[in-house]
Amino acid sequence: MTGSQASLAYQEPSVTTILNLAGFLLVLNIVNVVLDKLLYCGLIGQLVLGMLWGAPGANWLDQEMQQAIQKLGYLGLIMLVYEGGLSTSLASLKANLSLSVSVALTGIGAPIGLSFVLSKLVRATAIQAFGAGAALGATSLGTTFTVLSTTELIKTRLGVVITSAAMLDDVVGLVMVEVVQNLGSSSNSSTPIAVVRPVFVSIGFAVGFVLVCKFILRPLINRALSNTHVFPKFTKSFNFAFLAHTCILVAMVAGATYAGTSSLFAAYLTGALISWFDELSCAATSHETELPMPEGRGNPAETSPSIIDMQAVSAERQGQPGSKLQPKQTRFIITSGSSSSHNKMLEKPQKQADSSIVCEAPTGVLVFEYYYKEPVVRILIPLFFASIGFAIPITEMWHGEVIWRGIVYAVLMTMGKVITGLWLVRVSLTPISSFVKNIASVLSSFFTCTAPRKHSSKQNQKPPAEKTKRLQNQVVEDSADQVACDESPNGQNREGVTLPQRDRTTAKAIPPTSSLPPKPKSLYPSSILGLAMVARGEVGYLIASLGERSGIFSKGSSGGNSEIYLIVIWAITLCTLIGPISVGTLVRRVKKLQHQREDTGAPDPLGVWGI
Repeated sequence: MTGSQASLAYQEPSVTTILNLAGFLLVLNIVNVVLDKLLYCGLIGQLVLGMLWGAPGANWLDQEMQQAIQKLGYLGLIMLVYEGGLSTSLASLKANLSLSVSVALTGIGAPIGLSFVLSKLVRATAIQAFGAGAALGATSLGTTFTVLSTTELIKTRLGVVITSAAMLDDVVGLVMVEVVQNLGSSSNSSTPIAVVRPVFVSIGFAVGFVLVCKFILRPLINRALSNTHVFPKFTKSFNFAFLAHTCILVAMVAGATYAGTSSLFAAYLTGALISWFDELSCAATSHETELPMPEGRGNPAETSPSIIDMQAVSAERQGQPGSKLQPKQTRFIITSGSSSSHNKMLEKPQKQADSSIVCEAPTGVLVFEYYYKEPVVRILIPLFFASIGFAIPITEMWHGEVIWRGIVYAVLMTMGKVITGLWLVRVSLTPISSFVKNIASVLSSFFTCTAPRKHSSKQNQKPPAEKTKRLQNQVVEDSADQVACDESPNGQNREGVTLPQRDRTTAKAIPPTSSLPPKPKSLYPSSILGLAMVARGEVGYLIASLGERSGIFSKGSSGGNSEIYLIVIWAITLCTLIGPISVGTLVRRVKKLQHQREDTGAPDPLGVWGI
């Protein structure tokens, strides 16, 4: 075998290899479907199958095949994050940005702070505790997006907060990769500049992205949309949109990686960019109409809230005689609402119609569904979660001290993420306010008694009944004006989200006073938020592996993995298992309550956070 070959000779794979790979893919999809039906956590089964099929278990796949699966799986992760960016409402993201940043900072700081318990648990140094906290501070983007997509929460206000907070956690986690590598370097090259460089690169990339979109791309897009007649017809086709979106995605990912920031962060921004462009394009070239639901390819409840007349597109792609459609004849119908509502509309089309936006060009969501969705969902995503299972050294983790210390550390790391849900907990200040009022009344009475008496006049007496009534009427009118400002006549709130009928009454009963909606009375939204942030995954394993290889966790020469590394792996694995299972169980309970309350007209358990 020479060092460089002019070509690779084609060899037919053995029947054992074919059966092994085919069985692996088949079992990954079967387990995913079964567990999704039960607890919305099919990814857990794929992770376990990765451990069984890969190096930690039976090792039925050779090392080269496992490395190839890891690379293909990461490609699936990029596409999954890109889909999350396409599904993000920029208006909702902007309105909830402060809450998302608060959740992300809490989810990063708490695990790092709690990780210093390792100094007492295993006598870890400060650098080792920081490295462990950095590994447990990141949230698994793949797990988060998969759970939210499976539970149909990704387009809700709660889903936007979770995905944006998980994205920030992931960006910080990938920054921590560089920090851990620099801390583990024995040379003098680990200067403060080398440590903080990834942070400033990520911030600069995000800020530059926003500025370019606002001051450069927006004027150019508006000018181009005002002269759409000069563009050829093929620019409104699916093939052109597919090529353009793919080129933008590849360019953004490559540019961000070479600049020193996260490729996943770039994929998310690319999806958000295309979603923003679709909003501008549809606003410029569409009109609002009352249209019945078209028949889509497959069940729309299992694909996306965006529906398209796929029969027309299929006819156009197949090139049947006389079947090519002109751009004005091809309608791309984008609807706002959950997939469950679309399922109901398909069941009762004669009773209900949706206010839809008809666009002349295919959107990013539709292009993703038509070209990417099936291979990504059926092949790349299962391979990604299986590749996580390859990284779990399950055979070295079954030692008494490692087990109980790993469980204790996992409990602490679970608590460090669950407390992020406190940002959605409504704290009642009624006892404190009543106590303050009582103290104030006592003090006012005391000062009134001790103050010198003056002749009372009509101005100092309490206002008459007419004045009191006039003040009450003014308060009522102000409240009505606030509700009218927050909700448009067609039942939309300030973010453009159509409210269901029962949620409109809730919004009117509690008029919001800021861009953020009021905190929910129920604990379901805060619980889902906290538990959805628990899952670690790919970034956690990456940081832990780098810490072990760079010598941060190892205290000296040892034949195997260090004890701290195994404890960290225990915590990452248990958190990755606990998070999706808990969220799936909780969402299953919420959906039962929603179905029960639909007939009675009771408020939704998630409130406005489920819209």
